[in-house]
Amino acid sequence: MGLNEIKARVAKAEAEAGRAPGAVTLIAVSKVQPLNRVEAVLEQGHRVFGENRVQEAAGKWPALMERFDGVALHLIGPLQGNKARQAVELFDAIHSVDRLKLAQRLAGLAQERGQCPELFLQVNTGEEPQKAGVPPGEADAFVAQCRALDLPVRGLMCIPPAEEEPSLHFALLAKIAARNGLDGLSMGMSGDFERAIALGATHVRVGSAIFGERAYG
Repeated sequence: MGLNEIKARVAKAEAEAGRAPGAVTLIAVSKVQPLNRVEAVLEQGHRVFGENRVQEAAGKWPALMERFDGVALHLIGPLQGNKARQAVELFDAIHSVDRLKLAQRLAGLAQERGQCPELFLQVNTGEEPQKAGVPPGEADAFVAQCRALDLPVRGLMCIPPAEEEPSLHFALLAKIAARNGLDGLSMGMSGDFERAIALGATHVRVGSAIFGERAYG
């Protein structure tokens, strides 16, 4: 499909939803993609990328950032507490803040460094036991706890259950965000990002539709 087609589809979805052009940030999910594919997307001028693992990003991006200016890196996968320092040094945004202990660790690092990546709090909208994120019923309290730690909470993130209609989960996330005065919504992936944009997504995470199917080694 490729970058240009996805960008055109994002723009069309923005227009159809009555959103301003450029209201949605397209995060190109480059996890486990071969370097030549990532370089090709960089050469087309795209600068916002998502990675799932701190280790993989650390091995790949510093060298690319020396060659390409203005790259913004978003961590969209789970973050272990022992990788938090490395994450705050490397990423511009973290989309997977899912527990108080991690929030406290990030707050300590933010105070020490005098800066912090933008943070999205992960909500497990489907209440799936195998997935990270706070349950919807605990989301308001978690937002309050993170704000009390003086963290820069940009918004909320969700990954809907694979077998359910994602729009129901996007609508739920938008509702939780609105009542907490948050306007950042990280939701929508390759198969459903247009529906996410219709329901207020500010950040969509698209990988295979831009790069092609992932090559797991």
